[in-house]
Amino acid sequence: MNTLQHDIERLAHFIVAHPRLVVLTGAGISAPSGIPTYRDQHGTWQHRSPIQEQAFLTEAQTRRRYWARSWYGWPLMRDATPNAAHHALAAMEAQGHIELLITQNVDSLHQRAGSRKVLDLHGAVGRVRCLGCAALHCREAIQQQLAATNAWPDSAAHQPRPDGDMEIPEAAVAQLVLPLCPLCGGDLKPDVVFFGGTVPREHVAACQKALAQADALLAIGSSLMVFSGFRFCRLAAAMDKPVVLINPGITRADDLASFKLSSLAAPLMSGTLDHLKQTVIHRPCDPGSPS
Repeated sequence: MNTLQHDIERLAHFIVAHPRLVVLTGAGISAPSGIPTYRDQHGTWQHRSPIQEQAFLTEAQTRRRYWARSWYGWPLMRDATPNAAHHALAAMEAQGHIELLITQNVDSLHQRAGSRKVLDLHGAVGRVRCLGCAALHCREAIQQQLAATNAWPDSAAHQPRPDGDMEIPEAAVAQLVLPLCPLCGGDLKPDVVFFGGTVPREHVAACQKALAQADALLAIGSSLMVFSGFRFCRLAAAMDKPVVLINPGITRADDLASFKLSSLAAPLMSGTLDHLKQTVIHRPCDPGSPS
């Protein structure tokens, strides 16, 4: 039996024994969809310093830096399509296996695959919020505004990043005309939590409630180096609920895991779904029901 088949059978057996899961996903699950990951298999950051929440809110130049990079990176995020792992999780939700899917990603690929019990822990890059009137706007509409008010050199040499932006020379940032709210003229921010920002308390509370009701936590494609996701592994362990990790590299929660599988998420999750369809699940008979 090869490693993938072994991992499929082990995960399927685990899900049968723990049929209500909280699933936590990270950038690795979207890599086959063409969206880069933040870190390598050793947990090392692979990009330049990320945008910081406070800097974005207080510095016009930081906002220019983000929107200039986002102009080039947004089409990659917009045009990405869900892969087999996203589709498998949507099917598992339909079968009743998923209490809540918490994603650290901002790409909305889980929703595009059909998942409905999704909590976007860090927001969604496809939405833009006005810092003045709090109105929400479609990101594609802001792309059109940026196109109309700025000149954009060819993007061939630019390197994509996981958050829907691209690495570009700082010289390309200085003259950017910032996008403004069509309703009030206020500054705009993608509806995401930047590094150094705080996940809304109600989101954390919803995740904690789901974990209390679930049988186990399954973390897929995340190094869990950021505390916002890692906290749920610690909470599951404190609740004596199994934590299972799917990741080919090291994670911050390796010491908390009941077990860890190194197979890639797409073939593992689709294979596990097929295995579950073939598995006869034996449950105790209700004494009050017909035999």
